[in-house]
Amino acid sequence: MLSIHSARKRGSGGRIGLAVAGGGPIGGMYELGALRAMDEALDGLDPTRLDCYVGVSSGAFLAAGLANRMDTAEICRIFITGTSDDAQFRPETFLRPNLDEYLQRAATLPGLYADWLRRLLRDPRKATRWSDLLLRFGGLVPTGLFDNTGVESFLRDIFSRRGRSNDFRKLDADLFVVAVDLDSGEAVRFGEPGWDEVPISQAVQASSALPGLYSPVEINGRHFLDGALRRTMHGSTVLDRGIDLMIGINPLVPFDATHAAPRAGEAEQIRLTSGGLPAVLSQTLRTLLQSRMQIGMEKYPRQYPNIDQLLFEPNAHDSELFFTNLFSFSSRHRVCQLAYRNTLDDLRKRADVLRPMLAAHGIGLREDIINDRQRSILDGLGRPPRMTETTARLRRALDDVDNLLAQRRAPKARQQRHA
Repeated sequence: MLSIHSARKRGSGGRIGLAVAGGGPIGGMYELGALRAMDEALDGLDPTRLDCYVGVSSGAFLAAGLANRMDTAEICRIFITGTSDDAQFRPETFLRPNLDEYLQRAATLPGLYADWLRRLLRDPRKATRWSDLLLRFGGLVPTGLFDNTGVESFLRDIFSRRGRSNDFRKLDADLFVVAVDLDSGEAVRFGEPGWDEVPISQAVQASSALPGLYSPVEINGRHFLDGALRRTMHGSTVLDRGIDLMIGINPLVPFDATHAAPRAGEAEQIRLTSGGLPAVLSQTLRTLLQSRMQIGMEKYPRQYPNIDQLLFEPNAHDSELFFTNLFSFSSRHRVCQLAYRNTLDDLRKRADVLRPMLAAHGIGLREDIINDRQRSILDGLGRPPRMTETTARLRRALDDVDNLLAQRRAPKARQQRHA
């Protein structure tokens, strides 16, 4: 599903910003599929050469990778096909039990038990209430089921090689990663002055610390959680940076069971109550996140009338996406392919509206890609290039030279078109 806002008066700067929302591991894989489709179908758009990026939660992984000039093909090889010679993704690294915190909190049990016994002797009725017991012993429950230090070490390793950087200040483009301060509820944008000295890998770790799943991340004496707790996409972060085109991706929308086709082996319409509490909670989460997204997207055209805005989201009737566990890594290939096809279909269906808008930013639609109904996300990946650290840095330098020459040719081409 593609939402479009056309600018009233377009600027000539050609600056492009990308906003990527959160949505757990599956949401991140949906966003990767959408980005890969845009990378292939939009001629003149290089996702690694945009002017500004903002990432929230799982979207922060992708925003940080793209800002570090990791292209969508390479990210697909890391997370989807496993054929990358750059990094090896192992899901178990992200799902290690939080044993250290379990043990630390278990060590407090004798003291808590002794305190409870004293209260029991003074006031037996109050001390045995369920509410009092939960209050007294709730501190034994860890703040997160899994240890998210693996997230930070995985990214720190990737961003420390092949000419990439783990320092916001050393990137060619503006990158912002949003997390929420647990104690104040304040949204903090890592990458802004005052917070740009925090390593990118640690900022992403904090932004993706989903409450209950991962523990809050301590940075500069403050504890941070998932950036989606305040806003879904934080699109205003890039809109405030003087861009001309914003591309947004939100992977979670409420499921519309009334318009969904019955699933395989089922003759009747889908009823979410049949999925029990997990289905109800999933629908509730999706509804809350998208309602906040819609409030922001309705305001943006009034607040930023001269900025073209595109928002890519899943189709509301995609039962396959809704009934996939948000925290499952095993379904990542299937979800990525679904997003890839959805995005190509959206580009094809809205081509008449998109062509003049995108042309104003030097972008064209590749008809051969968007009209290929059988195309798979694997078709354009090809064989991964084998590179050493030295050849990777050389290739990056040559790419910089090519980009500089292209920038110098662009103004001349625009002058010739207007002559």
